[in-house]
Amino acid sequence: MPIVRVAGLGPGDVELITARTKRLIEESPVVRLRTRIHPAAESLGDLASYDEWYESADSFEELYPAIVEDLVSLALESPNSEVLYVVPGSPVVAERTVELLRDRSDVTTICEPAVSVIDSVCSALGSDPMECGLRIVDALASTEALRGPGPLLVLQTYSQEVLATVADRLSPELAVKVLHHIGLADELIVETTARDLAKFSRADHLTSLWIDELRCAGEATDDLVALVTRLRRECPWDQEQTHGSLTRHLLEEAYEALDALEEFVRVDALGDEHERAARHVEEELGDLLVQIVFHAELADEEGLFNFAAIADAVRTKLIGRHPHVFGDVHVENAEEVARRWEVLKRVEKGRTSITDGIAWQLPSLTLYSKLLRKSALIDMAPADGDEARERAIAALSATHLGEQPVGDAESTTVAPRSWGDALCAMVECAQFAGIDLEGVLRERAIELRTHIQDVELRDRS
Repeated sequence: MPIVRVAGLGPGDVELITARTKRLIEESPVVRLRTRIHPAAESLGDLASYDEWYESADSFEELYPAIVEDLVSLALESPNSEVLYVVPGSPVVAERTVELLRDRSDVTTICEPAVSVIDSVCSALGSDPMECGLRIVDALASTEALRGPGPLLVLQTYSQEVLATVADRLSPELAVKVLHHIGLADELIVETTARDLAKFSRADHLTSLWIDELRCAGEATDDLVALVTRLRRECPWDQEQTHGSLTRHLLEEAYEALDALEEFVRVDALGDEHERAARHVEEELGDLLVQIVFHAELADEEGLFNFAAIADAVRTKLIGRHPHVFGDVHVENAEEVARRWEVLKRVEKGRTSITDGIAWQLPSLTLYSKLLRKSALIDMAPADGDEARERAIAALSATHLGEQPVGDAESTTVAPRSWGDALCAMVECAQFAGIDLEGVLRERAIELRTHIQDVELRDRS
């Protein structure tokens, strides 16, 4: 079987080319450089390279398979059935053509040891890659947000355009080191932020990035789960809790998070109050998250499920409910997405009615609004907005009122139908106006509370 032997030129300095690689280059009958754009390539004489192929190819997806095909052909035609393929750096670090060669069953690929960019970077920064848990990332492999934990060594950052795409995958204020020509006479290490990455104008094929810390959701969640596990092990109060004892805390935290969110959307987005409200939301959502993690920890102790299972299950469910994102389904608008969601959920759950699965403990205004939205999904013709308003006015006119407010002890849900007609008609009107009456009423309740407190303060002064 033909052989493609892959050797590396090291991270830059010609002195870092191994003696074996130099000998292989001198003795091999057929040699190809992936590119001559490398400081050490100048010392190798007039060896053939694929640089012209880079100029003519439309994309790397087209270029790299073509290089592999040529290498296999050269090996088949070589006097010793072998071709020496020389790449920048190390053959086993961020070398796509080597991955494609290894996928081939009609050729044997042998990678020679070489000094890699990892070695030179860790030497320059004084970091032990194993001790610090270094992770290597290809800047071109994805457009998704980069994930921690750090440190990360980001390779293939050879232009300002690539640096800009990396910056888009990071928090703007995140600290980043730009590593340029490490180990060469013009070595440069620049400390900057992700926001300013694209301003580094000297980026080339010997430029990479080092990110010390990248705190992401996965690492933070792992730490939170570990904390709750320890609390269950060492805290007497936490040890006594059960799914049942925690339910009221879950409800309380949910309402507190709701209060914080409603306050957040009311404040001026540009004022100091907005920042304070944002921190309040952050705190209350965290308290709510603790309740979920706590229930997951209890279930894990019982051998039922854990937090990872919860996250994986909901992620899988969301993928299945979004075939217009993760599949080939086309939708026209959000309303069609909602309709398809209900159909998918009904099939998935084996439900016979769109009302199955509704939490009947919801606040009544929210519950009725939800049922109205559900009814529209089965083509129950909604009332005309003007007609609903007329019904609300008529129903209110028909209600009987006493001369004095009635105390709590005398209040009842056994009421003339006109009261229900008025409320239902108001909810229908709100749907045509795009108004969440539950939220409106809660906001008015908060205003009333403030007014009451102002009156109390005035009366005390």
